[in-house]
Amino acid sequence: MTPGEMLAVFGAGAGAGAVNAVVGSGTLITFPVLLATGLPPVTATVSNGLGLVPGSISAIIGYREELKGQGRRVLLLGTGAVLGGLTGAVLLLTLPASAFERIVPALVGIALVLVACQPLIAARVRRRRREGGSAHRDGGPLLFTGLTLASVYGGYFSAAQGIIYVSLMGMLLDETLQRLNAVKNVLAAVVNTVAAVLFLFFADFDWTAVLLIAAGSALGGLVGARTGRRFSPAVLRTLIVSVGTLALVHLVLH
Repeated sequence: MTPGEMLAVFGAGAGAGAVNAVVGSGTLITFPVLLATGLPPVTATVSNGLGLVPGSISAIIGYREELKGQGRRVLLLGTGAVLGGLTGAVLLLTLPASAFERIVPALVGIALVLVACQPLIAARVRRRRREGGSAHRDGGPLLFTGLTLASVYGGYFSAAQGIIYVSLMGMLLDETLQRLNAVKNVLAAVVNTVAAVLFLFFADFDWTAVLLIAAGSALGGLVGARTGRRFSPAVLRTLIVSVGTLALVHLVLH
């Protein structure tokens, strides 16, 4: 890897860490850069997953205030993230790269619609609670199952996984978007870490790429969290939908 390529990978890692902390889809920044350095697709995916772990952790630190009072929820949903992330990582190592090509754009598209409609969905959840409906404080089996399946995808590739997380939680939880974003960062970190542990033992990766992305994403995650926490719900939602739309276009065209 040339010095110029190393600088590009570090910069992509920083950008991905910042975007992941606020929205998700940071993989769409790092993955093409890694491919441009000559890494094979699976090696690039594995190296990217390993490198983004520090960025996920720094994003959690940046959003620690929004995580207060959500310990039980994080523990419950994190269990599903462990199972899903491990499954997705195994699939990455065993299935052809084209396995999810058709379903991924559909998942991202549906997630974007749900994020855009989150205020209406949240209002309906609140109304159901007032009327004594069956809305569950932590989303119930439906949310657990949905996030576990989303974590399977996250362990496999991870592009736009954060958007899918936020959309599902926004549909089933009566919480502010910033608090949902904080939980999203934890789930992404869990999936990335579980997948990383598996990759360390069973996959080929490039240590130079991993270390450069790790350094960049750790810095970017802190900056992204510090900036993202200041956004109003409307601005944050608009940013999520905008970045997600770009991700969707990228996935469809490639």
